[in-house]
Amino acid sequence: MRMYLSSYKYGDHLEALKKLAHDAKRVAIIMNAVDFGDSERVAKSVEKIKSKFFELGLAGEQLDLRDYFEKEDDLEEKLQKYDMVWVYGGNAFILRRAYEQSGFDKILKKRLNEDSLVYSGFSAAITVITPTLKGVEIVDDPSVTPEKYQEKTNLNGLGLLDYVVAAHYQSDHPESERIDKYISYCEENNIPYKTLRDGEVIVIDGEKEEILR
Repeated sequence: MRMYLSSYKYGDHLEALKKLAHDAKRVAIIMNAVDFGDSERVAKSVEKIKSKFFELGLAGEQLDLRDYFEKEDDLEEKLQKYDMVWVYGGNAFILRRAYEQSGFDKILKKRLNEDSLVYSGFSAAITVITPTLKGVEIVDDPSVTPEKYQEKTNLNGLGLLDYVVAAHYQSDHPESERIDKYISYCEENNIPYKTLRDGEVIVIDGEKEEILR
């Protein structure tokens, strides 16, 4: 299992992602956490991400999970093209629904266990792979329901981590104040957590896990 988990955008340790990628060539860029946003702005972000990965020797293209809602087999076939996914941050509840409605959650677990895919991304990309989304409503609005999305969110995360992550901790980010409240919620409810400041990343390579600060 290989994962590069950043608090915000690429973090300050892209050399670790390049090392983790090994001989990866193709990256699927998943933007579904911002499906509530301006589509033109999203498109511009995708182009910037493609340029960044091009600098790393990787070819990126957007993969819209909405195109695969209730089409898990088609998505699994499509994902065979890619060696890595980069998941953009945004609303974790929307992203969790996208994973479930497309079957990406199941496919991801399988590919990670096979070590045939690198999972990378920031903020919401981390939240959805933790044990639970309970308390995340302090930070993200769970009621936002873009077109094609079911209204209810599965509050069970994928459980790829055995703790939750408080991203944007003590950072110059609009959500930082709410993150303090989220941490208090975790402590009151005995939910194991780790904090990440913007710029910091969690790198997981097999049995090895470290936070690069």
